[in-house]
Amino acid sequence: MEIRTLIRRMSQENYLWGAPRIHGELLKLGYDICESTIANYMVRRPGPSSQTWRTFITNHLPDIVAIDFFTVHTATFKTFYVFLILSLDRRRVIHFNITSNPSADWTNMQLIQAFPFDSAPRYLIRDRDGIYGQQVLDTLKMLDTKQVVTSRRSPWQNGYCERIIGSIRREFLDHVILLGERHLRRVLKEYFAYYHRSRTHLGLEKDAPEPRAVQTHDVGAVASEPVLGGLHHRYHREAA
Repeated sequence: MEIRTLIRRMSQENYLWGAPRIHGELLKLGYDICESTIANYMVRRPGPSSQTWRTFITNHLPDIVAIDFFTVHTATFKTFYVFLILSLDRRRVIHFNITSNPSADWTNMQLIQAFPFDSAPRYLIRDRDGIYGQQVLDTLKMLDTKQVVTSRRSPWQNGYCERIIGSIRREFLDHVILLGERHLRRVLKEYFAYYHRSRTHLGLEKDAPEPRAVQTHDVGAVASEPVLGGLHHRYHREAA
């Protein structure tokens, strides 16, 4: 019973392992068992073996960016579309822009501006929005970037972008009355400065996208600095 449980455990924990690989591990653990027996007790999975979406993201974080749009409404009932390009390794917003009339040509230009001088990522995650037309596909091919298109009705597959958009709304935009495009651009720049330099992230082991040094007790007393109109504060130690 013990060996059967261990075979199933290894099979579940190592999605890409077959019977020969598990057999080799068991031999190293002192179990003398036939490889065909291992195959009988392995966990059965439907379809071909392949890495999960989460595994793909984890394995390629430094090489992936994600893009998305979100809408913002002003006090005069005008709607603006904010386009984001997010680098997944440190959750950095590497490019954003605003328009009232999004189009494939406009989106294409944002990609060109965001990745000059051979700085394009290996992978780009996007949803199935029709705005990503042929111009965008041609540009990605020119940049040698492979697009990864999310499944239909699966926003969780672009979860990093979804989370930062939610943070922007909850932490700032929901508390601000926007007057127009210039005002929106200014407050987003302020938020991203706070987001990059001060805001800690669970996924970054409680660090900010731009790493913050740890200040020990011997530096001095804790002081605070209001940011974003006092909605948030940054804390630091001041030398005595």
